[in-house]
Amino acid sequence: MIEPQAHLLVVDDDERIRGLLQKFLIRNGYLVSTARDAAQARRLLAGLDFDMIVLDVMMPGENGIAFTRDLRARSAVPVLLLTAKGETSNRIEGLEAGADDYLVKPFEPKELLLRINAILRRVPVARPAPVGPKVLHLGEVRYDMDRGELWRGSDPVRLTATEAQLMRIFAAQPGEPVSRERLVGDLGPDEDDGGDKAQERAVDVQITRLRRKIEADPKQPRYLQTVRGAGYMLQPD
Repeated sequence: MIEPQAHLLVVDDDERIRGLLQKFLIRNGYLVSTARDAAQARRLLAGLDFDMIVLDVMMPGENGIAFTRDLRARSAVPVLLLTAKGETSNRIEGLEAGADDYLVKPFEPKELLLRINAILRRVPVARPAPVGPKVLHLGEVRYDMDRGELWRGSDPVRLTATEAQLMRIFAAQPGEPVSRERLVGDLGPDEDDGGDKAQERAVDVQITRLRRKIEADPKQPRYLQTVRGAGYMLQPD
């Protein structure tokens, strides 16, 4: 099963077919809601998110083709059309309306399942992007990422412009080493540019100063670590 807990909406005016499809799809690991017509489907769609709609074409009132066409104007939810009409023109009409696939009645339940799985494989499941922490905790010190501020308890810790820039760089990728070369490039060249080695030594000096503001013991850094051969890394709690 591609998405074991995918939520399907089955829309069919035939109560017997609705019930049979619902039971079959639930047995195969899906969450399934049903609607008897387009109007009831709209009410469900207004309050629930579905991963896919299995939709009968021949329904009283608004048919499945018209409903699909209207749905496509405001949603990208996949649609599998079911119909008793197997003519090519009917299939084309359904696909042009925005359906993802088209299955002619009568059909084997196994074929319906295979088509549903195939559609869900093609359509990426929309998931909210993970939201990173807005505040990084470094023992007694915390760093507010939005404001670029360092605090120890209720007291602000003053950062120089270079230290503030270093914190922004490290906080953007906590737990990942940042090379000296990258830091030199991101901080910009010093006015008294003595070459790459001198610039890297200048970065080392800035790291030492920043550690004094972060670490309980700057000589044994816990949070602003040196990664041998890779550079420096911020490792928050």
